[in-house]
Amino acid sequence: MKYSNEFKLQCIEMYYQGKYPKTPEGIRTEKFHATIRKWARSSERAGIDSVMHKNHTKEWEPEEKLELVSKVLAGRSCLSVAEEVGMQDSLLYQWVRKYKMEGYEGLIPKKKGRPPKEPPLMPKKKVEPKELTESEREELIRLRAEVEYLKAETAAIKKSMALRREKEAARLKAKKQQRSGSSEKKDTD
Repeated sequence: MKYSNEFKLQCIEMYYQGKYPKTPEGIRTEKFHATIRKWARSSERAGIDSVMHKNHTKEWEPEEKLELVSKVLAGRSCLSVAEEVGMQDSLLYQWVRKYKMEGYEGLIPKKKGRPPKEPPLMPKKKVEPKELTESEREELIRLRAEVEYLKAETAAIKKSMALRREKEAARLKAKKQQRSGSSEKKDTD
């Protein structure tokens, strides 16, 4: 829930007097009181402006993000670092999590939105393959030979399976003919 700047100031003043305002509907009293305490701590550390709504969102550079994340990783709490700078602690939690998962790359902003369906109009630069070293050439030759051997082996296995199927089909056909021939003799007797 968003609270007006005037309401926040009133809550902070009442907190310093040892009182709490009436809890708004739909919010737990404990959570509301914790929020007021958080506003009071933030206003003590970074000034009253840190509690007020801002008209713009700050674009954080990856280096600034890394500096704040390193403070958290050094042992300080996310809440204290966020209050010191005047930002939401949830955003700092996200940065720390991304840094732990992806490293510095996780702090660099990525393109947002859906990628285009059509390929880009400008042709991509043709990349020339680099020369192979002698050991890479030898391995390439060995792997090509191995692939050819495996292809031949697979073809031989498939052929033997097909021959077995043909033999089995012929055997079943002969057996069926024998049965049908013996059943005709019994009918004529």
